[in-house]
Amino acid sequence: MKLFKTMVNLFKRIPLNSYPSLQVKLAKIRIVLKFKKVKQRVLLPIALVVALLLTLPRILTRYSITEELTDSFTSASINDIFFRFVFASALFWTVLQLNTNWKYAFTSKNKSTGIAILVFSNLVLFAFFVVLFNYCYPILVGQTISENELGLVHFVYFIVAAILVFVSGVLRYQLIHKEDVMENERLQQEQLKSELAALKNQINPHFLFNSLNSLNTLVRGNEEATTFVNKLSVLYRYILQSGNQDLVLLQDELTFLKSYVHLIQTRYRDRFSIRIAIDEQWLSTKIPVLSLQLLVENAIKHNEISENLPLEVHVFTDENYLIVENKIQPKSTYVDSTGNGLANLAKRYDLLENKKVVISNTNNSFRVKLPLN
Repeated sequence: MKLFKTMVNLFKRIPLNSYPSLQVKLAKIRIVLKFKKVKQRVLLPIALVVALLLTLPRILTRYSITEELTDSFTSASINDIFFRFVFASALFWTVLQLNTNWKYAFTSKNKSTGIAILVFSNLVLFAFFVVLFNYCYPILVGQTISENELGLVHFVYFIVAAILVFVSGVLRYQLIHKEDVMENERLQQEQLKSELAALKNQINPHFLFNSLNSLNTLVRGNEEATTFVNKLSVLYRYILQSGNQDLVLLQDELTFLKSYVHLIQTRYRDRFSIRIAIDEQWLSTKIPVLSLQLLVENAIKHNEISENLPLEVHVFTDENYLIVENKIQPKSTYVDSTGNGLANLAKRYDLLENKKVVISNTNNSFRVKLPLN
């Protein structure tokens, strides 16, 4: 029994969750998905400055610093200046928002369609503000504006809005460039950590296998203990060999699972059993590494196993799914669990295979279905 506890504690230290290549893929995916908005402290000052520049001639005219451009232009009253400044600020801020932040809501999936929608949105936006200006100006300012001046105002606003579209592109490029630099630095740090972990793993296996060989010599003559040590060696060797792989053959996973089950049955004897019925056509299919071990371990961890309540796990194929099923036998004691095991497996299937793991409780049984194609 002491030998078994020692081996179990050693087995628990095996880095089952070390997937360097998957971590790199996740980091790369985060670069694509990560999105930060251009801050308002950047957009708002640009809109205000441009609006002030456009309103400046009216201010100069109002205080007789320059003569009026033409006799047909409206007088530069306080209401006129205030209205044009507020209107231009709103227009240019909206243009900046649309072309730096809002547009990514409909351009991230289909680029060509997104660009067409963006151009159309800018035109609709400008047309809306033109109508708004024509309607609100005589009401809020209290004077009419001539058609010549109105056309000039529309033209100037359109030119400035078009310039701001290009300014928005520059702002977005600067933000993306900054984010790329930060992500590259973080990736380099993660890569260094992975390389360090790999170096450590190159040292630890030699020590472990030497220890297992020594232990095998000590227990020689005890057939059960010798078999246990040999199975443990097979398990750890498989974990080391598949540590840098994301996907492995189902046949290899089943071989690994049988060795793992032997260790479990050493502890529980006839209180734990497993039935495996896999169609041979699926043996060459690849699945995420250590998937089956995780599901069997999950069943053992969360269910009561005793003389009165033996646990049986059924592993079989049904159509295009590999299914792991067990009867629900809740433990009477507290189970220390983070609940991340199944979530991690589902995430790996989604990232590596773009497939969904199906988890269900039916007829008092717990079932996990792993897609095979």
